[in-house]
Amino acid sequence: MTEYAAFLRGVNVGGVNLKMAEVARALTGAGFTNVRTILASGNVVLESRAGAAAVRKKTEATLREKFGYDAWVLVYDLATVRAVVDAYPFEPEVDGYQSYVTFVADKAVLDELATLGEGAGPHERIGVGAGVIYWQVPKGGTLDSTIGKTMGKPRYKSSTTTRNLRTLAKVLR
Repeated sequence: MTEYAAFLRGVNVGGVNLKMAEVARALTGAGFTNVRTILASGNVVLESRAGAAAVRKKTEATLREKFGYDAWVLVYDLATVRAVVDAYPFEPEVDGYQSYVTFVADKAVLDELATLGEGAGPHERIGVGAGVIYWQVPKGGTLDSTIGKTMGKPRYKSSTTTRNLRTLAKVLR
């Protein structure tokens, strides 16, 4: 059995409201084991014998069927999530700043997003990792940041999701 983190995109923000206990029940009913949710922002840890791509497909199908919304989920084994967190290129805890990781499932999208660092504001930090964009912005400036403005575009819904570094630490506990 492999333990995975399933990151549901856009849950409990922007109009998609789900109770995490119901999400856990639905995914358990779909055959996943040891399902648990972390916070109310669409973070699920579960176990499966299947590979990450199959877990993603089944999770999306289950959520679409049970909750009737256009579900997009990015799935990573916990070792990968830990490696992503460990590779964060900036000081993770900076007073007055938020530290984020945007997971990107599409290589072409990652290459496109990697160029955003060139237009970043003076208080934004943007870096590229293995399948992720790392970024850090002043608190209160997330939605006005270069990455924040970009991630809201429909083009990125199916292949990206962003998590605060503190949330990822909770997923890994």
